[in-house]
Amino acid sequence: MDKEKLDEEFEKLWNETPASHSNAEKKASWEQFHSKTFAPKKKKFKPWRYYAAAAVLLFVLIGTGIYFNGESPSENIVLAGNVIENTTSTIKHIVLPDNSKVELSPNSKISFGDNFALNRKVEIDGEAHFKVTKDKQHPFQVFCDETTTTVLGTCFTVKESENEEIIVELFEGSVQMNVKGQDQKWILKPGEKFTYANQTASVTEFSRFIDFDNEKLAVISSYIEENYGYKAILPKGYQNQKITIRINKKEDLKTIVQLISEMYNLNYEINEELKQITFQ
Repeated sequence: MDKEKLDEEFEKLWNETPASHSNAEKKASWEQFHSKTFAPKKKKFKPWRYYAAAAVLLFVLIGTGIYFNGESPSENIVLAGNVIENTTSTIKHIVLPDNSKVELSPNSKISFGDNFALNRKVEIDGEAHFKVTKDKQHPFQVFCDETTTTVLGTCFTVKESENEEIIVELFEGSVQMNVKGQDQKWILKPGEKFTYANQTASVTEFSRFIDFDNEKLAVISSYIEENYGYKAILPKGYQNQKITIRINKKEDLKTIVQLISEMYNLNYEINEELKQITFQ
């Protein structure tokens, strides 16, 4: 109410004599004036109150979970919502929500939660090769039977054989291995293989490279087709060209193609639909 109207209301009440109205009327008049003059203010929305309440609730839930669940984080697997299975006879290429890449072998499957960006846990049944996007704030973990692979690097393979033997081969970077119920940890270096079978763990070396010593270029073409599923077409006269090269067994296809292109001064075109690489 502005000052002019406020003055009018006060003047009206001042000029009224005590005898002109009953007590009930005076009370009604005052309540009318009070309601106009001191109109209730709208309550301000204070979202922090709700945030605080939510935080308290979240704390209670987390606290309850910790209280009733004595398992370590690596043993507390909560994976649901997303299951990808490879029922074909060829490798299935998968890109996870964090842009990590998975080559899922035939008759294998992986599962992960809906909140994968914050909880990068994957469970595997079978065999898969992982090339992981680095994120120090959110470790990437792969669970296979009783083993947990925590990614400290980028490129590795996890395999569970039919006799329940778990094999982890590291091609690049570093991974940490844990076994459920054991305090010991194993840190793998590139070229090392972790094997877990019959409740026994071991670390050995393996060859992560394949060598082509003075081989025909046509042999490399066949290797690409067998291991990557792309047919490589070479120009006439190049099939018998000799090449000596060492390739990481899990090298990106494009890296191999670019290397051949530079070595022989060739251009190339990749047709994703036909799964075909044409050098010219």
